[in-house]
Amino acid sequence: MAGPGTPAIALLSKRKIVHSIHPYDVSPDAPNYGALVAAALGVAPDRVFKSLVTEVDGGLTVAVVPVTGELDLKALAAAMGGKRAAMADRAVAERATGYVRGGISPLGQRKRLPTVVDSSALAHPTVYVSAGRRGLQVQLTPTDLVALTGAATASIAAA
Repeated sequence: MAGPGTPAIALLSKRKIVHSIHPYDVSPDAPNYGALVAAALGVAPDRVFKSLVTEVDGGLTVAVVPVTGELDLKALAAAMGGKRAAMADRAVAERATGYVRGGISPLGQRKRLPTVVDSSALAHPTVYVSAGRRGLQVQLTPTDLVALTGAATASIAAA
């Protein structure tokens, strides 16, 4: 069911941001998960973005990158003005965001974390990110995504 009920969707509704909600059925443990989500949604994979919780110089940061690539940790550290970046522990990421792995949204997190959106998002009229639950994506403009998260944009994806 795709009804409201996630903090991400509540935030979009409260701010009156134009968006659409898209349910899909893909196991979060499936290999090539991002490509399968894009196929289930019927959209190009470079328009679907994943939210990765990282640590930059010991502080939590969210990196939003296309599902078609990997996160370039050195580029993320540089974008944040830091020296070292690493993936955050799963339990730490879930506790900080209020979401579970496979459903972490950059929107409506329990604690608003510094965010960097890969600059490739700006090339699309709309992008898809997790709506805050496994099996649910939200489509919105990249400018709204950046504005709502207070994100910086930088080239942080590795092909």
